[in-house]
Amino acid sequence: MDITSRTVFMVGGTSGIGLELAHRFRAAGSTVVVGGRNTEVLAQLTAEGLGAVEIDVTDADSVARARDNVLKAHPDLDTVVTMSGTGGPEDLWDTAHFALAQTIVEVNLLGTIRVIDAFTPHLLARGAGTIVTVSSGIGFLPFPLMPTYGASKAAVHAYSEALRAQLAGTGIEVAELVPPAVATRIGGSNPHALALDAYGEEVMELLAQDPTPHEILVQAVLMHRWAERDGTYDALVAQRSQALATLPGRTQG
Repeated sequence: MDITSRTVFMVGGTSGIGLELAHRFRAAGSTVVVGGRNTEVLAQLTAEGLGAVEIDVTDADSVARARDNVLKAHPDLDTVVTMSGTGGPEDLWDTAHFALAQTIVEVNLLGTIRVIDAFTPHLLARGAGTIVTVSSGIGFLPFPLMPTYGASKAAVHAYSEALRAQLAGTGIEVAELVPPAVATRIGGSNPHALALDAYGEEVMELLAQDPTPHEILVQAVLMHRWAERDGTYDALVAQRSQALATLPGRTQG
């Protein structure tokens, strides 16, 4: 895609990867509107000259209001990025984990679907545009300490594939961003996490390709994405399972 002339709605762009990419799209010359729940950050972004819209992807009415506000100000909107996400460790021996699991699915999967549903009619009417979904390397290579996060991201991958097939021939492209561990709130505890600025730079280079890749795969995520193909899947899952020793009542074998 031409990253210098887009009109982008970055949903979930008030922190982490979303905020990094919002700034990079704007620096490249695109018009950017950031959506999120943190009103303090949204006010700061407005002061910086970016667009800002409050949105809660778990609330259908909030998503509809955000859509109406964005399209009123930017009827030429052509790019929607569904960046909102949450996650955390879960102890599957303790049924109390279900509350977190429910929140993760509500934000990561259903929130993605709500945003896509809200903007697809607009993009279809334009006959052109781009939807960028966000899965994760964990969706392809499980990290057993974060089971529902991985499951939700695997679901986003499958949904993205189906969405691309259903939108084929409409002029709307679907790109799936597949991050590895990145130094953000979710991935920052990983000592091997990729620096946020390095990740943002590599992502923008990939997005700028023509045609836009179906999957935005930085070098650090290739081991996750192709683990089954490369025959490293079982060994890597076993290695990543060592983190389970941090849960109550577990010992590392």
